[in-house]
Amino acid sequence: MAVSLNIHEFYNDLKNAGFTEQQAEVIANIQNKTASAAIEQTKHDFRLDDITTNKDLDIRIKETELKIELVRRDIEVVRKEIADSKADLIKWIIGSGFTLISVIFMMLRFFEKM
Repeated sequence: MAVSLNIHEFYNDLKNAGFTEQQAEVIANIQNKTASAAIEQTKHDFRLDDITTNKDLDIRIKETELKIELVRRDIEVVRKEIADSKADLIKWIIGSGFTLISVIFMMLRFFEKM
C-alpha cells in the first residue's frame, strides 16, 4: 500500500497559511506520525500484508504449471523404464521357456533310449 505524505509540501502550505516555522514543523510532524499510525492500524485491521494480488496468483500459477511439467517428464521417464523392464522380462520369460522346452525334449529323448 503506497500512501505517502509530502511533509515538506505540507510544511510549506502551513507556512504560506500564516503559521510560524516552529508551528508548521510541529503540525507537519504530528500529521506525519498520525498518518503513519493510521496506515499501520489499517494494515493490522485488514491484514493488508496477507492480501493476495493477481500478480501473486499469476506467479503461483506459473510455479504450479512448471511443477506439473516436471512431474509429467518424470512420469514419462518412469513409463519408459517400465516399458524397458517389461521388454526385458518378456525376453527372459521366452528364453526360459525355450530352455525349459529344450530340457523337457532332452529328458524325453533320454528316457526313450532307456
